[in-house]
Amino acid sequence: MNRRDFVQKGGAFSLGGLAFLSSINKTFASTFEKQISRLENMSIADSASDEDFWSWIRESYTVSPNLINLNNGGVSPQPKIVQDAHIRFYQYSNEAPSYYMWRILDAGREGLRTKLADLAGVSTEEIAINRNATEGLNTIIFGLNLKAGDEVVLSTFDYPNMTNAWKQREKREGIKLNWVNIPQPLEDDKAIVELYKNAITPKTKIVHITHLMHWTGNMVPVKAIADMAHSKGCEVIVDAAHSFAHIDYKIEDTGADYFATSLHKWLGAPFGSGLMYIKKEKIKNVWALLSAVEPDSGNIIKFESLGTRSFASEMAIGTAVDFHNVIGAKRKEERLRFLKNYWIEKTKNLPGLNLYTSLKPQYSCALTCVGFEGWKAHELDAFLYEKHKIHVVSIIHEKVNGVRITPNVYTSTKDLDVLVKALTNFSKQSPPQQK
Repeated sequence: MNRRDFVQKGGAFSLGGLAFLSSINKTFASTFEKQISRLENMSIADSASDEDFWSWIRESYTVSPNLINLNNGGVSPQPKIVQDAHIRFYQYSNEAPSYYMWRILDAGREGLRTKLADLAGVSTEEIAINRNATEGLNTIIFGLNLKAGDEVVLSTFDYPNMTNAWKQREKREGIKLNWVNIPQPLEDDKAIVELYKNAITPKTKIVHITHLMHWTGNMVPVKAIADMAHSKGCEVIVDAAHSFAHIDYKIEDTGADYFATSLHKWLGAPFGSGLMYIKKEKIKNVWALLSAVEPDSGNIIKFESLGTRSFASEMAIGTAVDFHNVIGAKRKEERLRFLKNYWIEKTKNLPGLNLYTSLKPQYSCALTCVGFEGWKAHELDAFLYEKHKIHVVSIIHEKVNGVRITPNVYTSTKDLDVLVKALTNFSKQSPPQQK
């Protein structure tokens, strides 16, 4: 395997990305070349556990020396090279804002759109650049032509910002919501598809699917659900906030008609950056959420009338794409799953531990939710922070009562050894009601 083969197996655009990053930081690009030389004869699976390589990745971040951040699911830190790009664009804008933002940086959006379309595997005419998954999905939810009596299928484990948007349409316009409850975890594709199928009626117009649930980290067989929904004459919305740039796939692999994600999560782009996709022939069926000259046109650009935005953070998205690509989408996924398995295999048999996340690779990756019998989520959350300076997030939803633990590519196995020790110590305590 030569260097080009190595890079292409990790991510199809890595060489181009490395060339671009070299223009920002030649030292970074040169060091990566040395990493390629060291790993060029190693499989992606083997490289997932190569701590020398991932230690170099860790050095590319501004990691806190005083806190172990295991809440990377909510928002991820940006690699330093992305921070540098953001700062450079920000300072450039401030030289003469109305000129450099609106006449120079704004013109760069089409190049960025091409880069994101390549990453997502879709046409540039189907991609809108916005601020987050909530904005993208709410644009779709509020923009679709639905009337009283039309039905929508969604899950009780979908993200609150989306379910609340649907509830608003229900309250204002009289559409009907049919709810699916998915046991956590459910490791049966046929059973999951059947849950959605049973909720569809002749009046169902939309099936809303969360690809990777933020509560527990469980994934659903999104393409199988989408295919079934299409066979019933329904359109499909996919919430990919937690799966995009986390799992190696293209948008077409989901079967989505409508799709949105946050780029400040797993892609590591600047805070407040997102992507929305709509199949080209369906764009005309979605009204622009904000004012547009032709709100019912078939041009995806109608969704980008946001007024003054942060052009600096938007332009730095491209650097995040390049950093993602030099690692490689599949290599990144395998590392994230390796990290999850590393700590969970050492703790899954602890007394009283409840695991709400599947350990099968087709159903989960980095994000995991665990709790302990007799303890409330916030009690475990507080213990991890106060005793071991580990930052996680409490999750209480339906029967789930635990903390969400989410490493990222910069997380070291040493960090996870601290987590294992902390969970082991916690398991030795008696629950409050037993004291």
